[in-house]
Amino acid sequence: MTERKAQLAANLAKVEERIAAACKAAGREREEVTLIVVTKTYPASDVRILSELGVRHVAENRDQDAAPKAAECSDLPLSWHFVGQLQTNKVRSVVGYAHVVQSIDRSKLVTALSKEAVRAGREVGCLIQVALDAEESGRGERGGVGVAGIEELADLVADSPGLRLDGLMTVAPLTGPFAGREQAAFERLMDLSTVLRSAHPAANMVSAGMSSDLEQAVAAGATHVRVGTAVLGVRPRLG
Repeated sequence: MTERKAQLAANLAKVEERIAAACKAAGREREEVTLIVVTKTYPASDVRILSELGVRHVAENRDQDAAPKAAECSDLPLSWHFVGQLQTNKVRSVVGYAHVVQSIDRSKLVTALSKEAVRAGREVGCLIQVALDAEESGRGERGGVGVAGIEELADLVADSPGLRLDGLMTVAPLTGPFAGREQAAFERLMDLSTVLRSAHPAANMVSAGMSSDLEQAVAAGATHVRVGTAVLGVRPRLG
């Protein structure tokens, strides 16, 4: 085993222990929570090692990094999640490899994704990104739609060919009423998920929690956690 593989295996084992312990504390089965490893800024060689270690879900937030990496790893049994703010001019490229786009926050993006998914003959899963730092009908600092905008966007996704409404995503906000209250933020997202599922029963995915707050996300009921640093290490500086 190479040094890097040994390092990633050890880190993965620690994250697995954390998720298992959080599930046990919350009275949940370990199988209820899916780990997504965020591989941004790390090379395709790391993605390949992660796949060898049993990881099946990876995430990226910049298309210019993700597209070549996904192409290089196209032989691997991976589901690719796009988690960054997505500009419409990048949609065609993202649809080429992403199985799920977790950052749906405006109708223009839904329309563009639907058009390209149909053109490519693919079905793309979509999560509405909820901004808990925004006004009810505003947008968040790091993307996302305010609570009042969820229903309209969800209905639009559900009615758009080539797209599948999978659920909701959030990032613990740094400002606003939920700043520093990660579990309360994630519990709010779960409440919103319950409302969403009353209209769209299959949209049961709840993506919340990262390296620093995955325990709070699991406690609140998240189905997916997005972990980067705890698995891959501190990211190298860019530029």
